[in-house]
Amino acid sequence: MKRHGLFALVLLLFAAAGLRDGLDRWIDATDLPLMLVETSDEMRDRNGALLRAWQVENGRWRLDPGPVDADFLAMLVRYEDKRFGDHHGVDLLAMTRAVGQALWHRRTISGGSTLTMQVARLLEQGSTGRWAGKLRQVRVALALERRISKDDILSLYLTHAPYGGNLEGVRAATLAWFGKEPRRLTPAQAALLVALPQSPENRRPDRHHARAKAARDRVLARMRAQGVLSAEQAEAAQHAPVPQAMRPFPQLAAHLADRLRAADPAAGRYDTTLDAGVQARMEMLVAQAARRAGSRVSAALVVADHATGDIVASVGSPDFADGGRQGFVDMTRALRSPGSTLKPLIYGLAFDQGLAHPETLISDTPTAFGRYVPQNFDGIFRGEVRVREALQMSLNIPVVRLTQELGPARVMAALRRTGARPELPGGKPGLAIALGGLGLTLEDQVQLYAALAQGGQGPVLRALQSDPRMQGQRLMSDVAAWQVGNILSGLAPPPEAPRGVLAYKTGTSYGHRDAWALGYDGRHVIGVWMGRADGTPVPGAFGGDLAAPVLFEAFGRLKPSFDPLPPPPPATLIVSSAQLPAPLRRFRPRDAAFNRDAGAPELAFPPDGARLAAMDGRLVVKLRGGAAPYLLMANGQPVATGLRGPEIEIPSPGRGFSTLVVVDAKGRSDRVTVQLD
Repeated sequence: MKRHGLFALVLLLFAAAGLRDGLDRWIDATDLPLMLVETSDEMRDRNGALLRAWQVENGRWRLDPGPVDADFLAMLVRYEDKRFGDHHGVDLLAMTRAVGQALWHRRTISGGSTLTMQVARLLEQGSTGRWAGKLRQVRVALALERRISKDDILSLYLTHAPYGGNLEGVRAATLAWFGKEPRRLTPAQAALLVALPQSPENRRPDRHHARAKAARDRVLARMRAQGVLSAEQAEAAQHAPVPQAMRPFPQLAAHLADRLRAADPAAGRYDTTLDAGVQARMEMLVAQAARRAGSRVSAALVVADHATGDIVASVGSPDFADGGRQGFVDMTRALRSPGSTLKPLIYGLAFDQGLAHPETLISDTPTAFGRYVPQNFDGIFRGEVRVREALQMSLNIPVVRLTQELGPARVMAALRRTGARPELPGGKPGLAIALGGLGLTLEDQVQLYAALAQGGQGPVLRALQSDPRMQGQRLMSDVAAWQVGNILSGLAPPPEAPRGVLAYKTGTSYGHRDAWALGYDGRHVIGVWMGRADGTPVPGAFGGDLAAPVLFEAFGRLKPSFDPLPPPPPATLIVSSAQLPAPLRRFRPRDAAFNRDAGAPELAFPPDGARLAAMDGRLVVKLRGGAAPYLLMANGQPVATGLRGPEIEIPSPGRGFSTLVVVDAKGRSDRVTVQLD
């Protein structure tokens, strides 16, 4: 008998081993369902807050879960699968208990499915009721446990679990039901999220509020009984409200979002430089301003940090879905006439080239420039005014005079150095560009004013954190840029707005088609455009009346106080008109580089275009012709006055390109551009 018993035991062990090996082969041969499924593309702000998400197939919201509240995870595991960390995909004890209870009560009392089995069902979108389906879940669950980690299994559950309607995954659920990310949840919120996937449609809070609350409270009761929650926590959670409506997903910066996604559709995630809070406030402001302006009026706004180049907010229209305002058109990128908003650039270039100073007197009288006869906007001429006043009053004749002396091509070259791509109606720039006779975008304008704010050389604007921070090309000297900003900060603000805190300029295009306001303080630059997207006129629309109040209100919503404007650079010449060097006291038209008058001064050395080294930090300059005394300027700054000799030694203007200008006693001049090593 002992021999027979031993033989039977050996046979039993061999049978068990064979059964185990067969089970292993059965599990290892399992074809797993696809685990890498599509999740919603996302655009986030600088702090990781969600700005925009796109639905996946069949209009579902399925987002990468990201960080999830640890207490919720503990509650989920405790409620759904308390031996999750110990079993290998199937909890035989729980399954036996569930079957026994079902047989005894003739109905389902508790489930025997583990979280891993639930993941198997979610991945295959299979049924739980049929034995074949249950067996398949068991097989897939066992295979999942062998091939991926427990954390990966839990992550799959958090990505796929249904939470009612078109919501899949815990992050879609928290955004839709609570309007928040899942990283921090209250006990009441966590309990509802545990309960919903068991019967997502029958417990939808917006449709079956009482059922949702009852299911949540059952979870809370069990968590209290098991010591996961204290009695006080559970009682307080039971009195917390259950959401009654599904919240919309964030749809901020719609135009920028579509643009970034179109440029790189495979990225999946777009981490921007925007600030979600600022973006939301600016969108609300633009919508309010457009409603006040009229039913067909659109508006756009861009906020940027001119110290870093980061775009903080970008609003392309008042309402993306508003067909009457053509809200689908991104007006931050639309080419429009800039009106008078290019005048600060022209004045800055004139200061830099030694053509004028803020206190220089300039004539505002009826003038014909060939066949071009510009008028001031109000049809009134002021006679002789200071350049400062000419810019503040946005007079047209003085800026056209300066454009003629600079040359339209020089103005266009400076504009292109900002990265702008201006569009010219006729192809060749003329004097009309000074008054808005070209096409620019709002982003182009903000880039230009960022350079002015940063002393003539600003950063390249960027909207993605992955884009490198880059410095743009220099437009003008820091002295010229400060002089422009100082003039613009003296402009009268809109009613009830603070004075002297912004350097800003308004503009109105021909026919009242575009109303502009652009301005900056010591840290930020904001551009505002208002008009109709189809380019039809808005009668009575002026930049000063329509866009300027929005500009100041935008700064007020951006931050609690204005950052101070910078002090003048050390080399700035701050004097009255009477104290200026004689050639700068009154603007006289002159042609410095072409067709010089007989007897006009000439910079004999260094020659134009020369590349040379400054010896011991000094540069020798030789003059010829003209009438003494002379004024010599380097990069718009006077370096020597009252000169009478043909040769002078000056301090080196510094490495790189520099412009030297000589002006004689009769206002005639010459200039050269050299490169110093």
